[in-house]
Amino acid sequence: MLTAGVDIGSLTTKAVILRPADYEVLGSALQPTGWRPKQAGRQVLAQALEQAELERADLDTVVATGYGRVSLPEADTTVTEVSCQARGIHLLLPQVRTIIDIGGQDSKVIVIDEQGQIQDFALNDRCAAGTGRFLEVMAAALEVAVAQLGELATQAAQPAKISSTCTVFAESEVVGLLAAGESPENMAAGLCRAIAQRVASLMQQAHWEPPVSLVGGVAYNEGVRQAIAQLLETTVSVPDQPQLTCAYGAAAWGAEVAT
Repeated sequence: MLTAGVDIGSLTTKAVILRPADYEVLGSALQPTGWRPKQAGRQVLAQALEQAELERADLDTVVATGYGRVSLPEADTTVTEVSCQARGIHLLLPQVRTIIDIGGQDSKVIVIDEQGQIQDFALNDRCAAGTGRFLEVMAAALEVAVAQLGELATQAAQPAKISSTCTVFAESEVVGLLAAGESPENMAAGLCRAIAQRVASLMQQAHWEPPVSLVGGVAYNEGVRQAIAQLLETTVSVPDQPQLTCAYGAAAWGAEVAT
């Protein structure tokens, strides 16, 4: 049996081709979603199939997930991203009990038990603060690439205090602090800590417990990971490919759909 998971997110679309018998990934791909989620989903699926040297007909089932999951005609079924993240992390890191998923336009905290079943869940989807979009806006204000923010943050002497929780107001605050002479390193650390504080609030709502894992594109930001770990006073692990865990979980769900 061969399955595929396609995760159509607000900023990035990902695909994983899986052999559920041993959970081996045969191919994967990701690209920006852009303004056409259907096309992005089709393209990453085609790219993952090409990497695996397979055709669509070789797949027993395709599972779509993410905010754009209903837009993929090639999908045999859809599963929510919460369920897919829970399944993916449980298979990859079975010791994990709390998943922090920081996406482009929302952030989630998912608490699972030792069987990978969802026990609690909290979501922030009404404000860009605490999301990848927040980091994009702030990186532009600092005039650095988003990928540089984490490295800058780890070089800070003292994180700058960002009091605004709104992305618009926080951007103005960042500009003002920079004009007052605050260093980019301290600003980056302050921004990472601001995200960590929003995440910590969500985690309290979801009654989290360790061990904790961070997934999504923001997981590549070492400054954010360190800030969350410091606030929670616990270790925060990151999977090898944190952007693919939801698509991986969707592909794993495909084995149940096909049987």
